[in-house]
Amino acid sequence: MSEQSNEFAIDDLTSDDVSRIGWSGPPTHLRSVRAALERVATGEVEYLCIRDASGDPVAKGGIDYAAHPGAGTLWQLATREDLRSRGLGTLLIAAAEDRVRDRGIRRAVMGVEENNPRARALYERLGYVEYGGEAAEWDQEDEHGAITRYRTEIALLGKDL
Repeated sequence: MSEQSNEFAIDDLTSDDVSRIGWSGPPTHLRSVRAALERVATGEVEYLCIRDASGDPVAKGGIDYAAHPGAGTLWQLATREDLRSRGLGTLLIAAAEDRVRDRGIRRAVMGVEENNPRARALYERLGYVEYGGEAAEWDQEDEHGAITRYRTEIALLGKDL
């Protein structure tokens, strides 16, 4: 079932959509999204997207129910660059929070790197508060296809729903 908002609709991201979200990151990221979508069947993950009027995904994000016990962890949030600052991130996060509440879970968490103040400002405006931090790492790919392991510290932000 999809939710409507102006010219956009929210529903589930599918494996068929991955080829249409190249704007969200390099091939390593898209492989990570595919892996997350494989976990949807287990119930550990939900993956949402916002679609434009043509049905193309223009924003996306997952909810991982196994990452932090007692919480839905919002992650891999991204909006197509030309559509940023139009409220799509706020809309996506609200839909994700609804999904978390629908499971009877009353807490949402997310991580944000210190070098992403714009995202952090959005999350704090939406009521998320820093409660800790943790190490994070993932593969990243440069413009030549070279893959390195990226390691960072992220601030953990939480919100009671």
